[in-house]
Amino acid sequence: MGRRPFRCYRQSKGKPYPKSRFCRGVPDPKIRIYDAGMKRADVEAFPYCVHLASWEKENVSSEALEAARVAANKYMVKNAGKEAFHLRVRVHPFHVLRINKMLSCAGADRLQTGMRGAFGKPTGVCARVQIGQVLMSIRCKDNHGPVAQEALRRAKFKFPGRQKIIESRNWGFTNFVRDDYLQWRKEGRMQKDGVVARLINHHGPLSERDASTIFATAGKVYQTPVHAE
Repeated sequence: MGRRPFRCYRQSKGKPYPKSRFCRGVPDPKIRIYDAGMKRADVEAFPYCVHLASWEKENVSSEALEAARVAANKYMVKNAGKEAFHLRVRVHPFHVLRINKMLSCAGADRLQTGMRGAFGKPTGVCARVQIGQVLMSIRCKDNHGPVAQEALRRAKFKFPGRQKIIESRNWGFTNFVRDDYLQWRKEGRMQKDGVVARLINHHGPLSERDASTIFATAGKVYQTPVHAE
């Protein structure tokens, strides 16, 4: 018996049903790799970032996530180079899908049990996504921006529903707007932390700080950036 078409499971309703000690025998998700390309590249390496955001509240299967990752990765490797980008799948399939299997072969009319015990057995997993939630992100250099947008456009065809490609104003995968990031970096407030960066504030014991990281004022006040004159 083959897989059901995903239109049977696309609607997101009810409570999440994750794998647990009560829900056993769940098949592994098809997607096992969530980062592709230069995933260990420094935060300074890739300033440009573009997102693929869902524009519907729905379920997205692990098969669709894997197909989209493969499509986007293949286009980026071919047109930008395997060391020119970092792709990240931002949603994880934790919601378990169920199927109430019934015999459908010839002469099975007396063996089917109909609605008896119709809760169903685990058949796959999916991710529950909201409107505006980011599905995939790519960071790269500015000159490869159009290539990254085209890669995500091709990945869109692997998902049900509507998606939008959104060009980020932030520096790479960080939470900081580009202009603020550059200004804070010039002031010495940005501390590299892998693929992201941390803003050094004016709090904390002075004994544990280097002289160059001691500041008299905050870097942000109520989420509003504050820069030195």
